[in-house]
Amino acid sequence: MKKFRAGIVGCGNIFPMHAYSVKLLENAEIAAVCDIKEDRAKKKAEELGCRYYLDYKEMIDKEKLDVIHICTPHYMHPPICIYAASKGVNVLTEKPMSIKLEDADAMIKACEDNNVALGVIFQNRYNPGSQLIKKTLESGELGKIVAGKAIVTWKRTDEYYSHSDWKGTWDKEGGGVIIDQAIHTLDLMRWFVGDDIDYVDATISNRAHDIIEVEDSAEGVIKYKNGVVTGFWAVNYYGYDAPVEIELYCEKGVAKMIADKAVIKFNDGREYSADRNPNETFNYGDVKSYWGVSHAKQIRKYYEALEKGEKPEIDGKEARKTQAMVCAIYDSGKSGKKIVF
Repeated sequence: MKKFRAGIVGCGNIFPMHAYSVKLLENAEIAAVCDIKEDRAKKKAEELGCRYYLDYKEMIDKEKLDVIHICTPHYMHPPICIYAASKGVNVLTEKPMSIKLEDADAMIKACEDNNVALGVIFQNRYNPGSQLIKKTLESGELGKIVAGKAIVTWKRTDEYYSHSDWKGTWDKEGGGVIIDQAIHTLDLMRWFVGDDIDYVDATISNRAHDIIEVEDSAEGVIKYKNGVVTGFWAVNYYGYDAPVEIELYCEKGVAKMIADKAVIKFNDGREYSADRNPNETFNYGDVKSYWGVSHAKQIRKYYEALEKGEKPEIDGKEARKTQAMVCAIYDSGKSGKKIVF
């Protein structure tokens, strides 16, 4: 069996979810890691028994990699992806793809031009609750979606932002609560609806933070071509990370997700439910337990697709749809105008 040689750029908070997921695979190995902070890169390399670099281009040039995992600040995703693609290296990047839609397009083009696979992490699609809702919608059992709503009320303090040199900035993070915290929930909503967006009409503001440039509050409407209207509200100044909520009101019932648990109640009295399997665990090292197993699931599927010569399930073009939605929320919030697709 071929073992894909993987390199990881960025040894920060999300690094363990990629590193330990790859370590679990029979068809992949971590050849090297990279970070501009040498102490972090060296520590992770020692943990994994691999080499480390301070420059991603040097790592790509020297290590003959098959795959690069991008776990860096948002603004660095496009240049790393495009350089890796130019060297024939497949790419798996954390969300968001980029800050600007044109950069996402450049990433897709670079990977297509060099015949390499581009995957984007939206691991919540692999949660049992998400899978149940998607499959039930696709089966037609719920009928058509009439409307939907999504709510994210989390906590990110000024102290949280003060520990970072890139979070809370427009030029490096690309936004606040939408692009960093609510993006997974909005991606799920868009994936559930499964149609092209008609328009986005949103407001954004910073209501409770002193040291950030970006929004800590956003609300709005996302209407789809099939007529479905969805509303969202997201803040990151709440007292704690409350469970995310998604609800879809459909012709034949209501599908609701709170945190990872999905409950579908049909008008005829039937009920389906799915939640995280408590026996399904994964050790990502010294990180919070709420990450669950879905990073490992998506990363395994990405490497399986490479092995078969197929496109990843969440490839660049699929992730671009969510990127376009996020960018439209910001364009609408900044301009005060409805953004029509």
